[in-house]
Amino acid sequence: MAASLNTPSLKTPPLSLSSKSLLRSSFSATFPNNIRFSRSQPQSHRFLTVNATAPGSFFKKPNAAATPTSSSPGSSSKKPTVLVAEKLGEAGLALLRHHANVECSYNLSPEELRVKIAHCDALIVRSATKVNRAVFESSGGRLKVVGRAGVGIDNVDLAAATEHGCLVVNAPTANTVAAAEHGIALLTSMARNVAQADASVKSGKWQRSKYVGVSLVGKRLAVLGFGKVGSEVARRAKGLGMHVIAHDPYAPADLARVIGVELVGLKEAITTADFISLHMPLTPATSKMLNAEAFGKMKKGVRIVNVARGGVIDEDALWRALNGGIVAQAALDVFTEEPPTKDNKLVQHEKVTVTPHLGASTMEAQEGVAIEIAEAVVGALKGELAATAVNAPMVPAEVLNELKPYVELAEKLGRLAVQLVAGGRGVKTVKVSYSSSRADLDTRLLRAMITKGIIEPICNIYVNLVNADYTAKQRGLRITEECIHLDGSPECPLESIKVQIANVESKFASSKSEGGDIRVEGQVKYRIPHLTKVGSFEVDVSLEGSIILCRQVDQPGMIGKVGSILGEENVNVSFMSVGRIAPRTHAVMAIGVDEPPRKESLKRIGEIPAIEELVFLKL
Repeated sequence: MAASLNTPSLKTPPLSLSSKSLLRSSFSATFPNNIRFSRSQPQSHRFLTVNATAPGSFFKKPNAAATPTSSSPGSSSKKPTVLVAEKLGEAGLALLRHHANVECSYNLSPEELRVKIAHCDALIVRSATKVNRAVFESSGGRLKVVGRAGVGIDNVDLAAATEHGCLVVNAPTANTVAAAEHGIALLTSMARNVAQADASVKSGKWQRSKYVGVSLVGKRLAVLGFGKVGSEVARRAKGLGMHVIAHDPYAPADLARVIGVELVGLKEAITTADFISLHMPLTPATSKMLNAEAFGKMKKGVRIVNVARGGVIDEDALWRALNGGIVAQAALDVFTEEPPTKDNKLVQHEKVTVTPHLGASTMEAQEGVAIEIAEAVVGALKGELAATAVNAPMVPAEVLNELKPYVELAEKLGRLAVQLVAGGRGVKTVKVSYSSSRADLDTRLLRAMITKGIIEPICNIYVNLVNADYTAKQRGLRITEECIHLDGSPECPLESIKVQIANVESKFASSKSEGGDIRVEGQVKYRIPHLTKVGSFEVDVSLEGSIILCRQVDQPGMIGKVGSILGEENVNVSFMSVGRIAPRTHAVMAIGVDEPPRKESLKRIGEIPAIEELVFLKL
């Protein structure tokens, strides 16, 4: 029986914030390991639970009735208190005042914030205020929700928030148009040298021949990151007569067709573009995405715009590319370090246009962000679910305790499956199969973890039980589920989990099933997640560290050859398993390694004559 994100047929009761255990914010926390097949030292894991309250009262303390809700004289004891620590639009403040006692105190020192927070139920900040562990500890358990008026939550300690039972919400959508407009403003001003010409004229010069620009009509713009902002930039660039291509493995193909944008692979995007505009989040996968190697592949004279995050560009490599003539110009709204130092060589470069992180800085966007965060905070104070929650909700203790070995398995299967996807078509359809003897299996948590594994590495949204389905829908991802009923004892909740991705190309051809889908399957053995099947090949490897998959001609000595190369490179092998269809034909070797091998090491393995294909997967 299959179930989509819209109409699940498995037992998926309404989400509730009134349960008795709290998952850590990353949802990737692991749990006690008692057995490892090839290790002498057990790995240390932690799992945190806290006591909650009666249904519908997630944010109330046990003695809430005896706790004053406001420290302000004459304030209503029935209203919670919200501290607004950074400037917020008046529309948002008005909404807050209707439901709470609001105190606006800007430019607080860390000490002043810790004193005030003990008397507040909610805190709203932008990017300047650091909401660290000390803040949560000073709240004495009273702080129920932190609202970040914007997207990034780098200034909020999510782990500490979760440990103290505090929900964190953000406002990720209100500044979309503002950021897109600023991207276009930088694009056009860079092309026509507006900033440089302005400075020249104001200094008393008149240098028309020096500031001859380039036209945008007919030029190829590569949009890297085709989410909300990237797609809006593409719409506007099309209106300027540009030919727009985009790279985003998870971009909705339907949206691209409607806008008239061609989805391509990363290599094609950066090698054929006249202009490149960046709109991806900063994640381990996108950190320094534009580096010396990437610049070396670009057309000479390319122009680059960045209104995303500073860390997605290797700033030293960009500076060298500008001086070497590979990059003709750059326009930057964001930097690795903000504000940048006065002697920052990119800021001072004559071919670079810079602005001080103004992407969301329009009056309309500021009001929109204020309303969005106010609505999220008010809803959270009422005990309602927030689609913009960025840390974990409560789940029933009994469900969590039983499924916790499978939580890690589900996420890692999602991560493995998505890393096997190649090309620019994007992931649209995922099928999850649970083999179980349970007739009433609750799959909400497992589905959320698979969604997290598929989406989170390339997305600036923290996927958890609250927002998993919402996030999947926003990314155009449809997840169907089926439960394969097995005869046996219902004491074990799950025998295996299988994840299949349809209608995509694979980096590792052997990962394809008979039906053409990428397929990975796993089980929990001795409370440790294991990969047990890749495509049609049976394997058995612990899902720890990273994995190398090799398809090879099945012949003697292959394990020794591969193991010798890894040993010479000081790469520690934790598990190794070989699965084959028949002797002396083809086999898949799955190798668990503690640290990522160097590219040279993987190349050496790939050059072994019997190795037919190779892929490295990071968990």
